[in-house]
Amino acid sequence: MEWPACYPDMNPIEHVWDALGRRIADRQPTPQTLQELERALLEEWDIIPQLVVNSLIDSMPQRCSTLLAVRGNHTPH
Repeated sequence: MEWPACYPDMNPIEHVWDALGRRIADRQPTPQTLQELERALLEEWDIIPQLVVNSLIDSMPQRCSTLLAVRGNHTPH
């Protein structure tokens, strides 16, 4: 895999960003200013469970196997 960073499924931080985005979207009330958004992002970042990060790291061998099996094409993740 010459360029694994080009595969979003191979970059665990992309999944963390997704989780963070979903947490922000679920907030009530939603942030209305840049300052509120910044505060909300920092708050949500601090409370993302370590288990989420660990699960993403632990899934990397399977992600690599899947990417190799599909020869770099689209993965079903």
